[in-house]
Amino acid sequence: MFPTIRSAVLLLLLVPFSVRAGVSCEDVRKALGSRIADVNCFASTDLTTNNPLTTPANNSLAGLPVGAFTPVTDRGVIAPSAGKRTPITKTVPGLQLNARIASDPTGQARFLLRLPNDWNGRLVVAGASGTRSEFNGDFAWSDYALQQGYAYASQNKGVLNLSIVTLVPPPPADPLACRLNPASPVFVHFFDNDPGQPFTRWAEFMIKGAQLARDGVKAGYGRSPRFTYAVGTSNGGYQVRRAVELAPELFDGGVDWEGTFVDEHAPNILTDLPPAILNFPDYAASGLNGAGTAAKNIMAAGYPPDIVVGTASLWGLYNAQFWEVTQCQWQKRLDPAYDTYVSGTGTYNYVSRLSFSDVGAQLAAFATTGQIRRPLVTVAGTMDALLPIDHHARAYARKVAAASKHKHDDDGDERGDRKPAYRLYEIQNGNHIETFQDVFPQLELIEPHAQRAFDLLVRQVEGNVPLPPDQCIARGGSIADSPAQAGHCASLFVP
Repeated sequence: MFPTIRSAVLLLLLVPFSVRAGVSCEDVRKALGSRIADVNCFASTDLTTNNPLTTPANNSLAGLPVGAFTPVTDRGVIAPSAGKRTPITKTVPGLQLNARIASDPTGQARFLLRLPNDWNGRLVVAGASGTRSEFNGDFAWSDYALQQGYAYASQNKGVLNLSIVTLVPPPPADPLACRLNPASPVFVHFFDNDPGQPFTRWAEFMIKGAQLARDGVKAGYGRSPRFTYAVGTSNGGYQVRRAVELAPELFDGGVDWEGTFVDEHAPNILTDLPPAILNFPDYAASGLNGAGTAAKNIMAAGYPPDIVVGTASLWGLYNAQFWEVTQCQWQKRLDPAYDTYVSGTGTYNYVSRLSFSDVGAQLAAFATTGQIRRPLVTVAGTMDALLPIDHHARAYARKVAAASKHKHDDDGDERGDRKPAYRLYEIQNGNHIETFQDVFPQLELIEPHAQRAFDLLVRQVEGNVPLPPDQCIARGGSIADSPAQAGHCASLFVP
Protein backbone atom coordinates (compact mmCIF):
# COMPACT_ATOMS: atom_id res chain seq x y z
CA MET A 1 0.00 0.00 0.00
CA PHE A 2 2.91 2.37 0.71
CA PRO A 3 4.01 2.64 -2.95
CA THR A 4 0.46 3.57 -3.90
CA ILE A 5 0.30 6.37 -1.32
CA ARG A 6 3.75 7.61 -2.32
CA SER A 7 2.77 7.66 -5.99
CA ALA A 8 -0.37 9.57 -5.17
CA VAL A 9 1.60 12.18 -3.24
CA LEU A 10 4.08 12.59 -6.09
CA LEU A 11 1.24 12.93 -8.59
CA LEU A 12 -0.40 15.55 -6.41
CA LEU A 13 2.81 17.59 -6.37
CA LEU A 14 3.04 17.46 -10.16
CA VAL A 15 -0.53 18.60 -10.81
CA PRO A 16 -0.78 22.40 -11.27
CA PHE A 17 -1.70 24.06 -8.01
CA SER A 18 -4.68 25.85 -9.54
CA VAL A 19 -6.31 22.61 -10.71
CA ARG A 20 -6.16 21.16 -7.20
CA ALA A 21 -7.50 24.31 -5.57
CA GLY A 22 -10.16 25.10 -8.15
CA VAL A 23 -10.53 28.62 -9.53
CA SER A 24 -13.82 29.98 -8.23
CA CYS A 25 -15.65 33.19 -9.13
CA GLU A 26 -17.24 33.11 -5.70
CA ASP A 27 -13.86 33.17 -3.95
CA VAL A 28 -12.49 35.98 -6.13
CA ARG A 29 -15.61 38.13 -5.82
CA LYS A 30 -15.66 37.66 -2.07
CA ALA A 31 -12.01 38.67 -1.75
CA LEU A 32 -12.41 41.83 -3.86
CA GLY A 33 -15.73 42.62 -2.19
CA SER A 34 -16.95 46.20 -2.37
CA ARG A 35 -13.83 47.34 -4.22
CA ILE A 36 -15.41 46.24 -7.51
CA ALA A 37 -18.91 46.76 -8.91
CA ASP A 38 -20.98 45.69 -11.92
CA VAL A 39 -19.14 42.38 -11.86
CA ASN A 40 -19.32 39.79 -14.62
CA CYS A 41 -17.35 36.70 -13.63
CA PHE A 42 -17.51 33.41 -15.50
CA ALA A 43 -15.65 30.16 -16.08
CA SER A 44 -14.31 30.02 -19.62
CA THR A 45 -13.31 27.08 -21.78
CA ASP A 46 -10.69 29.32 -23.41
CA LEU A 47 -9.34 32.69 -22.22
CA THR A 48 -7.50 33.41 -25.49
CA THR A 49 -8.95 35.53 -28.27
CA ASN A 50 -9.85 32.37 -30.19
CA ASN A 51 -12.88 32.47 -27.92
CA PRO A 52 -15.15 35.36 -28.96
CA LEU A 53 -16.51 35.62 -25.42
CA THR A 54 -13.08 36.71 -24.16
CA THR A 55 -13.41 40.23 -25.60
CA PRO A 56 -16.84 41.90 -25.25
CA ALA A 57 -18.49 43.52 -28.24
CA ASN A 58 -18.02 47.20 -28.94
CA ASN A 59 -20.55 49.46 -27.20
CA SER A 60 -21.78 46.57 -25.07
CA LEU A 61 -21.96 48.47 -21.77
CA ALA A 62 -25.46 49.81 -21.25
CA GLY A 63 -26.01 53.53 -20.81
CA LEU A 64 -22.85 54.72 -22.56
CA PRO A 65 -22.60 56.65 -25.84
CA VAL A 66 -21.22 55.02 -28.97
CA GLY A 67 -17.42 55.07 -28.81
CA ALA A 68 -17.10 55.06 -25.03
CA PHE A 69 -16.35 51.33 -24.74
CA THR A 70 -14.80 49.63 -27.78
CA PRO A 71 -12.96 46.44 -26.71
CA VAL A 72 -12.88 44.72 -30.10
CA THR A 73 -11.49 47.82 -31.80
CA ASP A 74 -9.05 48.43 -28.95
CA ARG A 75 -7.33 45.04 -29.08
CA GLY A 76 -6.40 45.63 -32.73
CA VAL A 77 -4.90 49.09 -32.13
CA ILE A 78 -1.49 47.96 -30.87
CA ALA A 79 -1.28 44.50 -32.45
CA PRO A 80 -0.23 43.45 -35.96
CA SER A 81 -2.82 42.41 -38.52
CA ALA A 82 -4.38 38.94 -38.46
CA GLY A 83 -1.86 36.30 -39.42
CA LYS A 84 1.03 38.25 -37.88
CA ARG A 85 -0.19 38.31 -34.28
CA THR A 86 0.73 36.12 -31.33
CA PRO A 87 0.27 32.48 -32.41
CA ILE A 88 -2.37 30.65 -30.40
CA THR A 89 -1.43 26.99 -30.13
CA LYS A 90 -3.56 25.86 -27.19
CA THR A 91 -6.78 26.54 -25.34
CA VAL A 92 -6.48 28.15 -21.94
CA PRO A 93 -9.43 27.30 -19.69
CA GLY A 94 -9.93 29.38 -16.58
CA LEU A 95 -11.84 32.26 -15.04
CA GLN A 96 -12.49 35.76 -16.36
CA LEU A 97 -13.73 38.71 -14.32
CA ASN A 98 -14.82 42.04 -15.81
CA ALA A 99 -15.78 44.83 -13.44
CA ARG A 100 -15.81 48.51 -12.58
CA ILE A 101 -13.46 49.81 -9.87
CA ALA A 102 -15.92 51.02 -7.26
CA SER A 103 -13.75 53.69 -5.63
CA ASP A 104 -13.53 55.80 -8.79
CA PRO A 105 -15.73 58.89 -8.32
CA THR A 106 -16.16 59.28 -12.09
CA GLY A 107 -17.55 55.75 -12.40
CA GLN A 108 -15.32 55.07 -15.42
CA ALA A 109 -12.44 52.99 -14.05
CA ARG A 110 -12.58 49.40 -15.24
CA PHE A 111 -10.72 46.19 -14.38
CA LEU A 112 -10.11 42.86 -16.09
CA LEU A 113 -8.72 39.67 -14.54
CA ARG A 114 -8.02 36.30 -16.20
CA LEU A 115 -6.97 33.31 -14.12
CA PRO A 116 -5.89 30.23 -16.10
CA ASN A 117 -6.49 26.85 -14.53
CA ASP A 118 -2.91 25.84 -15.32
CA TRP A 119 -1.20 28.69 -13.46
CA ASN A 120 2.56 29.21 -13.35
CA GLY A 121 2.50 31.21 -10.10
CA ARG A 122 3.02 34.61 -11.75
CA LEU A 123 0.96 37.65 -12.72
CA VAL A 124 1.11 40.10 -15.63
CA VAL A 125 -0.57 43.51 -15.24
CA ALA A 126 -1.08 45.44 -18.47
CA GLY A 127 -1.44 49.13 -19.18
CA ALA A 128 -3.70 50.53 -21.90
CA SER A 129 -2.65 52.63 -24.89
CA GLY A 130 -4.29 55.91 -25.88
CA THR A 131 -7.71 56.14 -24.25
CA ARG A 132 -8.40 52.47 -24.84
CA SER A 133 -10.19 49.95 -22.68
CA GLU A 134 -8.87 47.23 -20.43
CA PHE A 135 -9.11 44.85 -23.42
CA ASN A 136 -6.47 46.79 -25.37
CA GLY A 137 -3.77 44.16 -24.77
CA ASP A 138 -5.82 41.07 -25.62
CA PHE A 139 -3.95 40.27 -28.87
CA ALA A 140 -0.53 41.67 -28.00
CA TRP A 141 -0.11 40.70 -24.34
CA SER A 142 -2.92 38.53 -22.97
CA ASP A 143 -2.72 35.75 -25.56
CA TYR A 144 1.04 35.57 -25.07
CA ALA A 145 1.01 35.54 -21.27
CA LEU A 146 -1.93 33.21 -20.75
CA GLN A 147 -0.50 30.45 -22.96
CA GLN A 148 2.56 30.42 -20.70
CA GLY A 149 0.41 30.09 -17.60
CA TYR A 150 0.53 33.67 -16.30
CA ALA A 151 -2.51 35.21 -14.66
CA TYR A 152 -3.37 38.39 -16.58
CA ALA A 153 -4.94 41.66 -15.45
CA SER A 154 -5.55 45.03 -17.07
CA GLN A 155 -7.30 48.35 -16.49
CA ASN A 156 -8.30 51.40 -18.54
CA LYS A 157 -6.38 54.18 -16.75
CA GLY A 158 -9.64 55.12 -15.04
CA VAL A 159 -11.23 56.56 -18.17
CA LEU A 160 -13.59 55.63 -20.98
CA ASN A 161 -12.75 56.39 -24.61
CA LEU A 162 -14.81 59.01 -26.47
CA SER A 163 -18.23 60.07 -27.69
CA ILE A 164 -19.07 61.37 -31.15
CA VAL A 165 -20.09 65.02 -31.07
CA THR A 166 -20.88 65.61 -34.74
CA LEU A 167 -20.40 63.86 -38.05
CA VAL A 168 -21.16 66.84 -40.29
CA PRO A 169 -20.31 70.58 -40.39
CA PRO A 170 -20.48 73.08 -38.79
CA PRO A 171 -18.01 72.62 -35.91
CA PRO A 172 -19.75 71.85 -32.61
CA ALA A 173 -20.27 74.24 -29.74
CA ASP A 174 -18.60 71.79 -27.34
CA PRO A 175 -15.37 73.59 -26.30
CA LEU A 176 -13.65 70.26 -25.60
CA ALA A 177 -14.42 68.63 -28.95
CA CYS A 178 -11.52 67.49 -31.14
CA ARG A 179 -11.75 66.81 -34.87
CA LEU A 180 -10.30 63.55 -36.13
CA ASN A 181 -7.96 65.24 -38.61
CA PRO A 182 -7.58 68.63 -40.33
CA ALA A 183 -9.82 67.60 -43.24
CA SER A 184 -12.52 65.84 -41.23
CA PRO A 185 -15.96 67.16 -40.23
CA VAL A 186 -16.10 64.54 -37.47
CA PHE A 187 -15.58 65.86 -33.94
CA VAL A 188 -15.26 63.67 -30.84
CA HIS A 189 -15.21 64.35 -27.12
CA PHE A 190 -12.59 62.46 -25.11
CA PHE A 191 -13.70 61.46 -21.64
CA ASP A 192 -10.24 62.17 -20.27
CA ASN A 193 -10.74 65.89 -20.96
CA ASP A 194 -13.66 65.99 -18.51
CA PRO A 195 -13.41 67.32 -14.95
CA GLY A 196 -12.00 64.77 -12.54
CA GLN A 197 -9.84 63.11 -15.18
CA PRO A 198 -6.30 64.49 -14.76
CA PHE A 199 -3.64 62.36 -16.36
CA THR A 200 -2.18 61.76 -12.90
CA ARG A 201 -4.84 59.03 -12.65
CA TRP A 202 -2.99 56.89 -15.18
CA ALA A 203 -0.39 55.78 -12.63
CA GLU A 204 -2.98 55.55 -9.88
CA PHE A 205 -5.08 53.00 -11.74
CA MET A 206 -2.10 50.93 -12.87
CA ILE A 207 -1.30 50.53 -9.19
CA LYS A 208 -4.93 49.89 -8.19
CA GLY A 209 -5.22 47.32 -10.95
CA ALA A 210 -2.18 45.48 -9.60
CA GLN A 211 -3.53 45.54 -6.05
CA LEU A 212 -6.87 44.13 -7.13
CA ALA A 213 -5.21 41.54 -9.34
CA ARG A 214 -2.86 40.30 -6.64
CA ASP A 215 -5.75 39.90 -4.21
CA GLY A 216 -7.83 38.18 -6.88
CA VAL A 217 -4.99 35.79 -7.67
CA LYS A 218 -4.56 34.94 -4.01
CA ALA A 219 -8.27 34.25 -3.65
CA GLY A 220 -8.41 32.17 -6.80
CA TYR A 221 -5.36 30.00 -6.19
CA GLY A 222 -4.91 30.18 -2.42
CA ARG A 223 -1.57 31.95 -2.62
CA SER A 224 -0.12 35.22 -3.85
CA PRO A 225 1.78 35.47 -7.13
CA ARG A 226 5.49 34.78 -6.78
CA PHE A 227 6.28 37.55 -9.26
CA THR A 228 4.28 40.38 -10.81
CA TYR A 229 5.26 42.04 -14.10
CA ALA A 230 4.02 45.23 -15.76
CA VAL A 231 3.62 45.45 -19.54
CA GLY A 232 2.12 48.11 -21.78
CA THR A 233 2.28 50.01 -25.04
CA SER A 234 2.27 53.78 -25.78
CA ASN A 235 0.39 55.44 -22.90
CA GLY A 236 0.33 51.96 -21.39
CA GLY A 237 4.12 51.96 -21.63
CA TYR A 238 4.06 55.20 -19.65
CA GLN A 239 2.02 53.34 -17.04
CA VAL A 240 4.70 50.65 -16.88
CA ARG A 241 7.41 53.25 -16.27
CA ARG A 242 5.42 54.80 -13.44
CA ALA A 243 4.72 51.36 -12.00
CA VAL A 244 8.42 50.58 -11.56
CA GLU A 245 9.12 54.12 -10.37
CA LEU A 246 6.34 54.30 -7.78
CA ALA A 247 5.33 50.80 -6.67
CA PRO A 248 8.27 48.40 -6.25
CA GLU A 249 6.30 46.59 -3.57
CA LEU A 250 3.80 45.48 -6.25
CA PHE A 251 5.91 44.98 -9.37
CA ASP A 252 9.06 42.94 -9.94
CA GLY A 253 9.85 44.46 -13.34
CA GLY A 254 8.34 45.82 -16.52
CA VAL A 255 8.44 46.02 -20.31
CA ASP A 256 7.40 49.29 -21.88
CA TRP A 257 6.74 49.19 -25.62
CA GLU A 258 6.88 52.65 -27.22
CA GLY A 259 6.07 54.35 -23.91
CA THR A 260 5.08 58.03 -23.93
CA PHE A 261 7.75 60.31 -22.45
CA VAL A 262 6.24 62.94 -20.15
CA ASP A 263 8.28 65.92 -18.99
CA GLU A 264 7.58 69.59 -18.43
CA HIS A 265 10.82 70.43 -20.23
CA ALA A 266 11.04 70.13 -23.99
CA PRO A 267 10.88 67.83 -25.83
CA ASN A 268 7.41 66.55 -25.07
CA ILE A 269 4.30 65.68 -27.01
CA LEU A 270 3.11 69.32 -27.07
CA THR A 271 6.40 70.54 -28.55
CA ASP A 272 6.66 67.80 -31.16
CA LEU A 273 3.21 67.51 -32.70
CA PRO A 274 2.55 71.15 -33.76
CA PRO A 275 5.47 71.35 -36.25
CA ALA A 276 4.32 68.13 -37.92
CA ILE A 277 0.73 69.39 -38.14
CA LEU A 278 1.84 72.81 -39.41
CA ASN A 279 4.20 71.59 -42.12
CA PHE A 280 2.34 68.59 -43.49
CA PRO A 281 0.03 70.56 -45.85
CA ASP A 282 3.04 72.19 -47.52
CA TYR A 283 4.76 68.83 -47.69
CA ALA A 284 1.71 67.29 -49.39
CA ALA A 285 1.48 70.28 -51.78
CA SER A 286 5.14 69.77 -52.70
CA GLY A 287 4.32 66.34 -54.07
CA LEU A 288 5.82 64.62 -50.99
CA ASN A 289 9.22 66.13 -51.68
CA GLY A 290 11.50 64.74 -49.00
CA ALA A 291 14.17 67.33 -49.78
CA GLY A 292 11.83 70.31 -49.44
CA THR A 293 11.59 72.82 -46.61
CA ALA A 294 8.40 71.34 -45.15
CA ALA A 295 9.90 67.86 -44.94
CA LYS A 296 13.04 69.23 -43.33
CA ASN A 297 10.96 71.11 -40.76
CA ILE A 298 9.10 67.94 -39.80
CA MET A 299 12.32 65.96 -39.40
CA ALA A 300 13.88 68.84 -37.46
CA ALA A 301 11.07 68.37 -34.93
CA GLY A 302 12.41 64.87 -34.29
CA TYR A 303 10.37 62.79 -36.71
CA PRO A 304 11.84 60.01 -38.83
CA PRO A 305 11.85 60.38 -42.62
CA ASP A 306 8.69 59.65 -44.56
CA ILE A 307 8.18 56.44 -46.52
CA VAL A 308 6.31 56.78 -49.79
CA VAL A 309 4.88 53.77 -51.62
CA GLY A 310 2.99 54.83 -54.71
CA THR A 311 0.61 57.51 -53.50
CA ALA A 312 0.73 56.29 -49.88
CA SER A 313 2.78 58.22 -47.32
CA LEU A 314 3.67 57.07 -43.81
CA TRP A 315 3.46 60.67 -42.62
CA GLY A 316 0.13 60.91 -44.40
CA LEU A 317 -1.30 58.07 -42.33
CA TYR A 318 -0.10 59.68 -39.11
CA ASN A 319 -1.47 63.05 -40.21
CA ALA A 320 -4.86 61.51 -41.00
CA GLN A 321 -5.15 59.38 -37.89
CA PHE A 322 -3.02 60.68 -35.01
CA TRP A 323 -1.17 63.98 -35.15
CA GLU A 324 -3.86 66.63 -34.75
CA VAL A 325 -6.36 64.64 -32.71
CA THR A 326 -3.63 63.68 -30.22
CA GLN A 327 -2.38 67.27 -29.97
CA CYS A 328 -5.94 68.48 -29.38
CA GLN A 329 -6.65 65.85 -26.74
CA TRP A 330 -3.53 66.65 -24.72
CA GLN A 331 -3.82 70.42 -25.16
CA LYS A 332 -7.45 70.51 -24.01
CA ARG A 333 -6.54 68.52 -20.90
CA LEU A 334 -3.35 70.41 -20.04
CA ASP A 335 -3.97 73.90 -21.48
CA PRO A 336 -7.74 74.26 -21.98
CA ALA A 337 -7.68 78.07 -22.24
CA TYR A 338 -5.92 77.86 -25.61
CA ASP A 339 -8.35 78.41 -28.50
CA THR A 340 -7.55 75.22 -30.41
CA TYR A 341 -9.13 75.82 -33.80
CA VAL A 342 -8.85 79.61 -33.89
CA SER A 343 -5.27 80.04 -32.70
CA GLY A 344 -4.39 76.76 -34.43
CA THR A 345 -3.20 73.27 -33.62
CA GLY A 346 -0.06 73.57 -35.73
CA THR A 347 0.86 76.96 -34.30
CA TYR A 348 0.56 75.91 -30.66
CA ASN A 349 3.79 77.02 -28.96
CA TYR A 350 4.39 75.19 -25.70
CA VAL A 351 7.24 77.43 -24.56
CA SER A 352 5.26 80.65 -25.04
CA ARG A 353 2.21 79.10 -23.36
CA LEU A 354 4.24 78.62 -20.17
CA SER A 355 3.77 82.35 -19.54
CA PHE A 356 0.01 82.28 -20.10
CA SER A 357 -1.10 79.02 -18.49
CA ASP A 358 -0.11 76.33 -16.02
CA VAL A 359 0.58 73.80 -18.79
CA GLY A 360 4.11 73.24 -17.45
CA ALA A 361 2.83 72.43 -13.99
CA GLN A 362 0.17 70.18 -15.50
CA LEU A 363 2.83 68.14 -17.30
CA ALA A 364 5.12 68.13 -14.27
CA ALA A 365 2.34 66.61 -12.17
CA PHE A 366 2.50 63.29 -14.05
CA ALA A 367 6.03 63.39 -15.45
CA THR A 368 8.21 60.32 -15.49
CA THR A 369 11.26 60.63 -13.23
CA GLY A 370 13.60 57.91 -14.49
CA GLN A 371 14.04 56.76 -10.89
CA ILE A 372 13.18 53.14 -11.57
CA ARG A 373 13.11 50.82 -8.59
CA ARG A 374 12.66 47.55 -10.45
CA PRO A 375 14.22 46.24 -13.70
CA LEU A 376 12.75 47.81 -16.83
CA VAL A 377 13.11 47.23 -20.56
CA THR A 378 12.04 49.77 -23.18
CA VAL A 379 11.38 48.50 -26.72
CA ALA A 380 10.91 51.18 -29.39
CA GLY A 381 11.01 51.61 -33.15
CA THR A 382 13.23 54.04 -35.03
CA MET A 383 10.38 54.94 -37.42
CA ASP A 384 7.85 55.92 -34.76
CA ALA A 385 6.16 58.99 -36.25
CA LEU A 386 3.86 59.62 -33.30
CA LEU A 387 6.36 59.41 -30.43
CA PRO A 388 9.74 60.01 -32.14
CA ILE A 389 12.39 57.75 -30.66
CA ASP A 390 14.89 60.45 -29.67
CA HIS A 391 12.21 62.47 -27.89
CA HIS A 392 10.53 59.55 -26.14
CA ALA A 393 12.37 56.22 -25.77
CA ARG A 394 15.86 57.71 -25.81
CA ALA A 395 14.73 60.68 -23.72
CA TYR A 396 13.50 58.33 -21.02
CA ALA A 397 16.73 56.31 -21.22
CA ARG A 398 18.66 59.54 -20.67
CA LYS A 399 16.50 60.30 -17.66
CA VAL A 400 17.13 56.85 -16.18
CA ALA A 401 20.86 57.33 -16.71
CA ALA A 402 20.77 60.72 -14.98
CA ALA A 403 18.76 59.33 -12.07
CA SER A 404 21.11 56.36 -11.69
CA LYS A 405 23.94 58.69 -10.74
CA HIS A 406 22.17 58.77 -7.39
CA LYS A 407 22.20 55.01 -6.87
CA HIS A 408 19.29 53.60 -4.90
CA ASP A 409 18.37 50.20 -3.69
CA ASP A 410 14.96 48.71 -4.41
CA ASP A 411 13.36 50.68 -1.61
CA GLY A 412 14.82 53.99 -2.70
CA ASP A 413 17.44 54.23 0.05
CA GLU A 414 20.96 55.35 -0.76
CA ARG A 415 23.17 52.28 -1.04
CA GLY A 416 25.73 53.17 -3.70
CA ASP A 417 26.13 49.57 -4.88
CA ARG A 418 22.80 48.49 -6.35
CA LYS A 419 20.50 49.76 -9.04
CA PRO A 420 17.79 48.06 -11.09
CA ALA A 421 18.71 47.03 -14.62
CA TYR A 422 17.48 49.19 -17.48
CA ARG A 423 17.75 48.42 -21.20
CA LEU A 424 16.65 50.14 -24.41
CA TYR A 425 16.18 47.85 -27.39
CA GLU A 426 15.71 49.81 -30.61
CA ILE A 427 13.93 48.10 -33.48
CA GLN A 428 15.30 49.21 -36.83
CA ASN A 429 12.36 50.50 -38.91
CA GLY A 430 9.84 49.71 -36.17
CA ASN A 431 6.96 52.19 -35.89
CA HIS A 432 4.12 53.03 -33.53
CA ILE A 433 1.32 51.28 -35.43
CA GLU A 434 1.97 47.64 -36.30
CA THR A 435 -0.70 47.44 -39.01
CA PHE A 436 1.08 50.15 -41.04
CA GLN A 437 3.45 47.38 -42.14
CA ASP A 438 0.64 46.15 -44.38
CA VAL A 439 1.09 49.31 -46.49
CA PHE A 440 4.82 49.83 -45.97
CA PRO A 441 6.71 46.51 -46.02
CA GLN A 442 9.92 48.36 -45.12
CA LEU A 443 8.60 48.60 -41.56
CA GLU A 444 9.37 46.00 -38.90
CA LEU A 445 6.99 44.62 -36.29
CA ILE A 446 7.80 45.39 -32.66
CA GLU A 447 5.45 42.90 -30.99
CA PRO A 448 7.74 39.83 -31.24
CA HIS A 449 10.65 41.83 -29.83
CA ALA A 450 8.52 43.17 -26.97
CA GLN A 451 7.46 39.63 -26.10
CA ARG A 452 11.05 38.41 -26.31
CA ALA A 453 12.11 41.28 -24.06
CA PHE A 454 9.48 40.13 -21.56
CA ASP A 455 10.96 36.63 -21.48
CA LEU A 456 14.43 38.06 -20.99
CA LEU A 457 13.17 40.29 -18.17
CA VAL A 458 11.64 37.29 -16.42
CA ARG A 459 14.92 35.41 -16.79
CA GLN A 460 16.78 38.34 -15.26
CA VAL A 461 14.39 38.82 -12.35
CA GLU A 462 13.94 35.18 -11.47
CA GLY A 463 17.29 33.72 -12.51
CA ASN A 464 19.59 36.72 -12.12
CA VAL A 465 20.71 36.29 -15.74
CA PRO A 466 21.95 39.65 -17.04
CA LEU A 467 19.84 41.31 -19.68
CA PRO A 468 21.49 41.67 -23.11
CA PRO A 469 23.00 45.15 -23.54
CA ASP A 470 21.30 48.14 -25.12
CA GLN A 471 21.23 47.53 -28.85
CA CYS A 472 19.87 48.22 -32.31
CA ILE A 473 18.03 45.16 -33.59
CA ALA A 474 18.60 44.93 -37.33
CA ARG A 475 15.77 44.19 -39.73
CA GLY A 476 14.95 40.52 -39.45
CA GLY A 477 17.13 40.20 -36.36
CA SER A 478 16.46 39.58 -32.68
CA ILE A 479 17.72 40.72 -29.29
CA ALA A 480 21.24 39.32 -28.93
CA ASP A 481 23.63 38.80 -26.02
CA SER A 482 26.44 40.06 -28.27
CA PRO A 483 24.74 42.55 -30.61
CA ALA A 484 26.24 43.57 -33.92
CA GLN A 485 25.22 47.15 -33.17
CA ALA A 486 25.24 48.11 -29.50
CA GLY A 487 23.53 51.29 -28.35
CA HIS A 488 21.40 53.41 -30.69
CA CYS A 489 20.61 52.60 -34.30
CA ALA A 490 22.89 54.66 -36.54
CA SER A 491 20.04 55.55 -38.92
CA LEU A 492 16.33 55.91 -38.29
CA PHE A 493 15.49 54.29 -41.62
CA VAL A 494 17.22 51.46 -43.47
CA PRO A 495 15.65 50.56 -46.85
